[in-house]
Amino acid sequence: MKKDIPIPDVKNVTLAVAREKNILNQDEWKVYLINNNNLAIENTLVASRGYGEQNGEEQRTSTLRHFLETVEAKSWAVVESIDQKLFHLNNEYWVSYYIGHEIYDKRFIFVPDSICEENLIFIPEIQKQGVLHS
Repeated sequence: MKKDIPIPDVKNVTLAVAREKNILNQDEWKVYLINNNNLAIENTLVASRGYGEQNGEEQRTSTLRHFLETVEAKSWAVVESIDQKLFHLNNEYWVSYYIGHEIYDKRFIFVPDSICEENLIFIPEIQKQGVLHS
């Protein structure tokens, strides 16, 4: 049964949403998976979706699935681009990966309006301004 499968705690893996300028000098936002472990993470699956309300109406985005074969130790990978028109929603990222033969699993949620100018910090791993999931 599912409850009998031990799933270890996720440590040193997190997500960030960072702003950068494109070739037209316009802001673009991207979601980054940051691996601060001393080991690579393998076969990473990231499912992303947005959900919430605006003006009393329920809103949902499509669920997107991304596969990252290997994210090396002390490195990062771009998961996806994200439109700032979705920042008023809960933006959920379900991350599953392997270290060796152990599977790790965690849900990260950027709550509505948490991705904003006031919450930007410098994220040294990716060398960009962004919102780091705690």
